[in-house]
Amino acid sequence: MKTKQDWESAAAALQLDGRAVINGIRTATEKTSENISPVTAKSLTDVSECGQREVDSAVASSRKAFETGWSKMTPGARKSSLHKLSELILANADELALLDVLDMGKPISDATTIDIPGSAAILNFYAEAIDKVAGEIPVTDAGNVALVRRVPLGVVGAVVPWNYPLEMAIWKLAPALAAGNTVVLKPAEQSPLSSLRLAELALEAGLPEGTLNVVTGQGETTGAAVGLHKDIDVLTFTGSTQVGKYFMKYAGESNMKQVWLECGGKSPNLVFADTANLEEAAEFAARAIFFNQGEVCSANSRLLVERSISEQFTELVIAQAKKINLGNPLDPATTMGPLVDSTQAGRVADFIASGKTSAKLSHGGSRLTIDGSDCYLEPTIFTGVATSSSIATDEIFGPVLSIIPFDTESEAIHMANDSIYGLAASVWTANLSRAHRVSDALHAGTVSVNTVDALGMNIPFGGFKQSGFGRDLSLHALDKYTGLKTTWIRYE
Repeated sequence: MKTKQDWESAAAALQLDGRAVINGIRTATEKTSENISPVTAKSLTDVSECGQREVDSAVASSRKAFETGWSKMTPGARKSSLHKLSELILANADELALLDVLDMGKPISDATTIDIPGSAAILNFYAEAIDKVAGEIPVTDAGNVALVRRVPLGVVGAVVPWNYPLEMAIWKLAPALAAGNTVVLKPAEQSPLSSLRLAELALEAGLPEGTLNVVTGQGETTGAAVGLHKDIDVLTFTGSTQVGKYFMKYAGESNMKQVWLECGGKSPNLVFADTANLEEAAEFAARAIFFNQGEVCSANSRLLVERSISEQFTELVIAQAKKINLGNPLDPATTMGPLVDSTQAGRVADFIASGKTSAKLSHGGSRLTIDGSDCYLEPTIFTGVATSSSIATDEIFGPVLSIIPFDTESEAIHMANDSIYGLAASVWTANLSRAHRVSDALHAGTVSVNTVDALGMNIPFGGFKQSGFGRDLSLHALDKYTGLKTTWIRYE
């Protein structure tokens, strides 16, 4: 097993390149920005700031690849290329894991065991779907036949967040590419490095030049240029609700491109007194908010506990929080690393300061400096939280848990649904009838019963209300990147 020193040596040996990848070529830009690592607070490399010219070039390249290359390849050839790309991800797993750790601070143990193998598996899943998702032949009158096919839509613009840099990119790229589209990918400005490396591996895997372009830069410039581009047919986005609304506006101002959004969340976790194993429920409750530093859109940040067990359960959750090893993410023993950057750490710290004025700080709450970086925040737990307070209503995107008691099932359901978001929820109970009844009443895209944040590549993921629409993962994701085309033949 590699040690912290091993990983630090491997990180120091990386040859980092922050230039965009357009039409298969590393492309420098006049303007660049420093990519600061939250692990060291030092610059990793300069990253291209792509403007309108670079985005135009990338889109033109993807349009050409779509019309003459990728979409014209046989299903078997596309399948082979995506399988090869999956193999290359695994062959370069340590490098890709390090890039994500250095960019956004997730523990190396999570990157190597979850993010990188998960990305490869998702690519394989959609590669296998290429020749297995068929069209339809509906019933028609005699003398007629109607052929309904799924056809790729063209050029996809994909804008992805920084919390799972490679894996979120793969969530978008795998189904889009499997369907025969080409992609212009815009990674978050905080975490571009694994996406840039992925574009190089795609070329090595046999994807034609221009099939996957990666344009880097700020959201308000590069992201807006992608959203407003009139030759992009589909826009897929994961990120904040506020930015998601910008992309809907961009579509209306440009070419009415389809827009698919997976946005914010403030997921509730309901724990009833009849839960069979409170210790297990507490372990999962802590994991549901503190995993990945709380930088998870579906994080269970609102813990609703039946009042008769609220004190006992709170102590169990605090005990779990105390077990978390906060530290340098290159140390395999670390279970929680720094937040993505000083700006995000400061934003979360402001929420904590606000929470102290209206609730009881029962655990954590301090911002720490480790190895020169001030991006570390302790696992933080508030009790006595008012449902109207900002820590109970706003997406914090950090390791902050609000514990709120309830007296009745109906009250718990009301509090859980009292949110602008509807991404995920969890329910803990030993009563099967209650499990079904409460799950049906919760307005969320995924309800996990006696577990938290349940996820599988063959299960659709997405939400309701201002958490967005459309689904990632599963075969349903192909719906976003294909259109139903009918050919009606009258033969008599």
